[in-house]
Amino acid sequence: MSTIEKSVTVDVPVRTAYDQWTQFETFPSFMEGVEEVRQLDPTHLHWRAEIGGVRREWDAEIVDQTPDERITWRALDGTRNDGTVSFAPDELGSSTRVTLRMEFEPEGIVEKAGDVLNIVDRRTAGDLERFKSFIEARGTETGGWRGEVRPGDADNPAL
Repeated sequence: MSTIEKSVTVDVPVRTAYDQWTQFETFPSFMEGVEEVRQLDPTHLHWRAEIGGVRREWDAEIVDQTPDERITWRALDGTRNDGTVSFAPDELGSSTRVTLRMEFEPEGIVEKAGDVLNIVDRRTAGDLERFKSFIEARGTETGGWRGEVRPGDADNPAL
């Protein structure tokens, strides 16, 4: 199991950064290798990506989501990847520290070699920098979902 933790400071208020991150279908705009993210319902996502030349698809479930604070997910199938993205405003409320912590289990020789060479680590840092450029260039979010998911809620189809 590998763990990555990376942070970036974006020059937008926490609400803007958080709301943009809830727009999962925009992830291909700033995440390298991510070809598509479809939001199936408030707590389930379908991902399609190319990782180390290997195309992968998997479903993920949001298990904890608190507006302006954090989003936590877990993969339901495919390569194990679980994580949390958290949002912390600066003292003035004009910038936001976005921290992504992810645990994953590399599969196959290509992914294991990429892990040893810190390719995923560098890709994650690049994704956060591209998110920073994306949201700062826009100055506003493309949308937002202000709902809350508490652990155990994700199994509730009524959300």
